[in-house]
Amino acid sequence: MPKPYSGPIIDAHHHLWDLGLGRHPWLAATAGERGGLGELGPLRRNYLPADYLRDASRHNVVATVHVEAGWAGDDCIGETRWLETLDKSRGVAARYVVHVPLANRQAPALVEAQAAFDRVVGVRDILSWDPHPARRFAARDGIMDDPAWRAGLYLLAGHRLVFDLMVFPRQLAGAARLAAAYPDQLFVLNHCGSPIDRDADGMRAWREGLRLLSQCGNVAIKISDLVAYDHDWTLDSLKPVVMHCIDCFGTQRSIFGSDFPVAGLHASFDAVYDSFKAIAGELSADEQTALFFGNARRIYRLDDISSAGLLPA
Repeated sequence: MPKPYSGPIIDAHHHLWDLGLGRHPWLAATAGERGGLGELGPLRRNYLPADYLRDASRHNVVATVHVEAGWAGDDCIGETRWLETLDKSRGVAARYVVHVPLANRQAPALVEAQAAFDRVVGVRDILSWDPHPARRFAARDGIMDDPAWRAGLYLLAGHRLVFDLMVFPRQLAGAARLAAAYPDQLFVLNHCGSPIDRDADGMRAWREGLRLLSQCGNVAIKISDLVAYDHDWTLDSLKPVVMHCIDCFGTQRSIFGSDFPVAGLHASFDAVYDSFKAIAGELSADEQTALFFGNARRIYRLDDISSAGLLPA
């Protein structure tokens, strides 16, 4: 009988925000839907380290990676400065994946400034675009082919910064071309490649696109927010998605992450991680440790985190 994982966890993807700062325009009551997530009302509340720790209390989370949370685009460094003020004693937001608008003419200075923070280990500039306005995250299509944007991307490897890649399945072939063109850049695909179209054709396109992208050895995958586009999910509906990700990328290039509080629109934190543990339970102990802890520790440079949490200075 497989034993559910009980070891240390690095949550490789979550968000924090203080709406009193007025820096998250996508969460304004007048902003409307975004990215096909549905009604965003439940997210319009502060989500701070204490809230995360309460949600994660049943699980052995020893550290987390904070991913940029849609902070106002004209002040991306403001989010990093704010994160620096938060309590790190419990490992929440031990590392940051920050935002830089890579096509901006100020991108070189912004990358330099962000990389100067010790906890910054990656950059995300969301590329997810869909013809339907309510499903879009990115402002325009074709960003990853823009020479100015690519020039910004080129800067990251020199600072040892991962690029968190967020696209829809229709963009996975382009993402594979991008990864092949930048072999020295490490990419981490977010949210399993966002399988938003759940009919047979949509899921086939996602599976094929993911297989193609996985052939690039410089791409890893975050198995996160499986419920974003599977609102009526069951363990049986989640398992084929998780296992296809692992089948494509292997247990050394796959990472689990909660995407809380966004995933909380459709599942509790316990449901998210209990599902991961149930699905991964048929894998070996070493493989499970890699998925829940080791791969995130390596990719996001969490060398100061042990299986028991923060190492003594």
